[in-house]
Amino acid sequence: MSLTITTPTQALPPPAQRDLLAAFEALENPSLAARLAGLAGMPVEALRARLPVAVQGGLDGAVRAALQLAIGTALRSGPAVTPLPVPAAWFHRGMAAASGAIGGAFGLPGTLLELPVSTTILLRQVAAVAGEEGEDLSAPEAAAECLKVFALGGTTAADDAAESGYFAVRIALAEALKGAVGRTIVPGFVAAVASRFVGPMGLKVSAQAAPILGAAAGAAVNIAFLEHFRGVARGHFTLRRLERTHGAVRVRAAWDALANTRDAPFLAT
Repeated sequence: MSLTITTPTQALPPPAQRDLLAAFEALENPSLAARLAGLAGMPVEALRARLPVAVQGGLDGAVRAALQLAIGTALRSGPAVTPLPVPAAWFHRGMAAASGAIGGAFGLPGTLLELPVSTTILLRQVAAVAGEEGEDLSAPEAAAECLKVFALGGTTAADDAAESGYFAVRIALAEALKGAVGRTIVPGFVAAVASRFVGPMGLKVSAQAAPILGAAAGAAVNIAFLEHFRGVARGHFTLRRLERTHGAVRVRAAWDALANTRDAPFLAT
């Protein structure tokens, strides 16, 4: 009797298996909270609790406003429209560092004012990744798919394992998007994205506004934020590329098999 190692993604060709695994790791194992807590030098829970109550209460509205502004500017002025002098990843990294440094230099007030700028930079980066993975950025659904990345990379206080998985969030966002016409983003969809994006944004604001950090660390916080959502965007648009190539049903079956057996060896006789 011989043992043969098999994988839960064996229904897909090997290159697609590798892409699926990379997407799974990016979308199901986020590391943003730990990275930001490390930069701020305090535990995650302490980081969450350090924002003033008044700021916590107003952050949801600020995030919604930042998303609305980003929608109105990021895709129209993104790399697909305006060629960049350097690779997109480096351009957005430099822009994020600059905005974080400016915001961090002025503490919490500066960080809150910088929030729409950093959100727009993030959305431009997400659009660049989408284009690299074959998305048609002129399609009516392109803006919504880019905006979904902010929700996929965040959490809500009510999340549990069943509600926070990639496909569970994606299905919920599709429901929230019903009623959209053409490029119009319905308010309920923006609210659904904001409810999940406000968690990471709160951590970012807390870390960036820490008095011991200042401008240099504000730049580091923004870069960590940018890299996190770049990874989430890469995972999301990789999945969409695989679905276009191999079919959504086949990719979902491979994803579910991977999720069910990720921590166990796969042995067949």
